[in-house]
Amino acid sequence: MDKIRKFDLMEKIVHELQDLKNSQQAVIQKLAKIEVDNIDLGDKRLDKDLPDMHQRVADNLDTIAAILEYFAGQTDAFSDKNNIAALKEQEAISKV
Repeated sequence: MDKIRKFDLMEKIVHELQDLKNSQQAVIQKLAKIEVDNIDLGDKRLDKDLPDMHQRVADNLDTIAAILEYFAGQTDAFSDKNNIAALKEQEAISKV
């Protein structure tokens, strides 16, 4: 795999991890809304299960955020080490 293609794939993964992080944040917000609504409702099953669900999703979010931070750093380091900006510029010139 050439360096530009590898970098592009790395960037794609960073964007997918960002999307996954945003999705997990949305799930946490929805769970919190259900928990608040259940304060008035008082359903025992929801009282029992929602806090555990909330914690598992929060733990997943923490893991995703850590992976995203690590992998974004790896992607930036790869770009710097291999001078991807110059390679892309050279590739664009070659296509003309």
